[in-house]
Amino acid sequence: MRVGSFVLAAQFPGQGQGEALHRAVRSAEVAEEAGLDTVWLAEHHFVPYGTCPSAVTLAALLLGRTRRIRVGTAVSVLPTVHPVALGEQAALLHVTSGGRFSLGVGRGGPWVDLEVFGAGLKAYESGFPESLDLLVRWLREPSVGASGGRFSFREVPVVPRPSESLTDGTGPEVVVACTSPASVRLAAERGLPMLLGMHIGDEEKAEMVTLWRQHARTAGRPAQEVHGAAHVSAGVCQIADRRTDAVEALTKAMPGWLKQGLDAHVTVDGRTRQMRDPLAYTELLCGLHPVGTPRLCADRLAATSERTGIDRFALLIEGSGDLVATEENVRRLGAEVLPHLG
Repeated sequence: MRVGSFVLAAQFPGQGQGEALHRAVRSAEVAEEAGLDTVWLAEHHFVPYGTCPSAVTLAALLLGRTRRIRVGTAVSVLPTVHPVALGEQAALLHVTSGGRFSLGVGRGGPWVDLEVFGAGLKAYESGFPESLDLLVRWLREPSVGASGGRFSFREVPVVPRPSESLTDGTGPEVVVACTSPASVRLAAERGLPMLLGMHIGDEEKAEMVTLWRQHARTAGRPAQEVHGAAHVSAGVCQIADRRTDAVEALTKAMPGWLKQGLDAHVTVDGRTRQMRDPLAYTELLCGLHPVGTPRLCADRLAATSERTGIDRFALLIEGSGDLVATEENVRRLGAEVLPHLG
């Protein structure tokens, strides 16, 4: 089982953006010290929900500051960037880090980002498959050209080529954030593992894994690839000597962050948004994920793995909003939970 942290660089009420980013960087450094497997970095624009606007840029910083831990994006929002530009960055990080970089990509939302970056609503509504295919080709082939609806250019060489890294792999792994049957099918047909969100529980994640395998088999993906797909389950982790203390730490801090963060999202076309109740959502997360004593957290992770078949985790560890408490949470995850998981 591989357990990693999920870092949003969340800006809690009363905090500055620099404070949120400092906590994000420090928590990643502590994650390596604590023996975690991966640091997954979120990306958001124009909202305090997350103050990191470029997960791949922050990944570069953290790869330079660490020596062992894997660093991944969760996710780079593909409709707002050119897939070749992102592919070049991913290849660069893969080669220079010795293969420690993972590229998670997603469709994002119908936010004003699409207007600011000039992508337009179509890039979100229908352009994701074309962008994803171009990105994967860039990371797997020696030269690439395009003649699609959104991207069209003559064939050009891939520099640097990820396959020329001093590693056994052909390039950085690509993980796709999946929230619907359509996105599950998209990832499965390409043999790409899924990142499943923290807003759903074990039963729904297990159903999505089953659906992924069905689509992958239908698409003719190799059996080894189907059964060995390294999907990632996102969740929340808060450790305390008593479960009530862990829950209290999150219910005191997270609703304020969720309210100001979610309320700040603006749709590109004025469509109505249905936002979650912040307190109810926090309580839901506390019930779904490893929140409580170290033993309870270990049992919860083991149960999720058994029910879903997923053995990689990206756990939000900054839910208290406090730097010192976040560092302690990460250290306890490494020292008191991981040993129970093997």
